[in-house]
This record gives sequence, structure tokens and C-alpha cells, in this order.
Amino acid sequence: MTEQEDMTINSMIKGEQLQQILEAALLAAGQPLTAAQLSTLFNDEERPPTGEISRALEQLGNECAGRGVELIKVSSGFRMQVKQEFNEWVARLWKERPPRYSRALLETIALIAYRQPITRGEIESVRGVSVSTNIIRTLQEREWIRVVGHRDVPGKPALFGTTHAFLDSFGMQNLDDLPTLAEIRDMENPEPELQLEVSDQTGDPDDMTDDKADDPDSDLAEEPDNEAGDPDNNPTEEPEGKTGDPDNHAAKGPDDEASEAEQDEALQ
Repeated sequence: MTEQEDMTINSMIKGEQLQQILEAALLAAGQPLTAAQLSTLFNDEERPPTGEISRALEQLGNECAGRGVELIKVSSGFRMQVKQEFNEWVARLWKERPPRYSRALLETIALIAYRQPITRGEIESVRGVSVSTNIIRTLQEREWIRVVGHRDVPGKPALFGTTHAFLDSFGMQNLDDLPTLAEIRDMENPEPELQLEVSDQTGDPDDMTDDKADDPDSDLAEEPDNEAGDPDNNPTEEPEGKTGDPDNHAAKGPDDEASEAEQDEALQ
């Protein structure tokens, strides 16, 4: 081994110092960096082999297990980012609210991601409505989609596909990381379960109605139907003097008084 080679080995960055340099570079970059890009940080004498950089990145990722940040690999390279469980607090550093995307935009980017390359007309055919030009413009401005070609049909419509920036934004390395249809169905399953929980807490409306109907003090208790024609519930009032009660005396006329006088004389 020559003296120059020995000096090169001794000056090579490695171990803990290499991890610290890589971590600092990833934090300062603000974007993913590949192993080749990280290798350019070192001059010829101190540059470690590519394999050594990869091992240092793996070790760095393991050491982030108990920290508030993590090292992940996305489509464009390696990235240091805040862990998902701490986003609630870190987001308070920025006053502006994160952008909210419409359902139409999310459906459009989903169709492009799963069916690319795809034309605008094909997207409209699946969704059943026209695709707004603003949606396509927004996706292109965010660099989530790009024109990858043109369909060989009359009019030569543009074919859209996703970009590395799209994968980076959603923490994916490639399109194989997209959730499958079965996984999407599993994510939709909790919704009816939540409805069942709400139903259990509020009670069965039929049971509530029955309980209140049996309670005489309840507003839902049924009043006797006085207009149903039931003779037990709706007795007919007899006119006074015509009920057959001997204690009830009807008004007497002059003829009645004369008849009573004759009966009294006969008895005497």
C-alpha cells in the first residue's frame, strides 16, 4: 500500500461522523436526497464508498426510532421528516392553514395514479362529469401530474401520469406502494361501525316510543278516542226528565194537576 493510499484511508469520513454529516445534510436540504447526491458532499480524499453511505443511512434510521423525527426513503431519495404523531404540535408553528382539496380533485388524482396513462376524456367517462380545467392546472402546478404522451386517436388527447413529487408528497417510493382495492375497502369498513355505536347510545326509537306510550304521564300516551263512537267511552246524555228516574219530575201542565186532584178526592 502506497503512502498516498494510506493517507486517503485515514482521511476517509466514516462511522459516527459520517452519520452526523448525512443527518445534517438531509435536515438542511428540505427535499429528498439520493445516496449519489450525498456522496458529492465529500471531496475525493474523504469520500466514503457508496456502500458505506448506505450502511450509515440505515444506522441513522434505526437511531431515529426513539426520536421525534424519522428517516424514510421516498421516490426521490432519502428524507428526514417529523413523525406523523407529532404533526399536531409542529403544525402550530405556521399560521396559514394547509390547503384543502375538493373531492373532485382527489378523485381525479386517484384515477390518474391508478389508471395512468389516462386522458382527460377517460377521467370524465369514469367520473360521469366533466373535469374542470382548474383541477388539471392545480395538479400540474403542484407537480403531481405531467403529460407523458398523447393518445393516437383523432385530436391527439394528452396522456397524464404522476410524478416523483406526487410519490414524495404521500411518502411512497413507487406506485406499488399505493393501497390495493382490498385495503381501501378495509378503510371504509369502520364507517358503518361508527353508525352502529351512535345508534346504541341514542337508543332504539321504537323502544322509546313503546315506553312512553305505556307511561300515563308521557306526552306520547294515547288519549281515549272520544270521537270513535264507543258507547262505553262516550255515554249519551239523556235529557233531564226522560231518564226514567222516579226522583226526576218533569214539568207538570194544567191537565196533570186536575187529574191528581180527582185522584185525591177518590181516595178520600
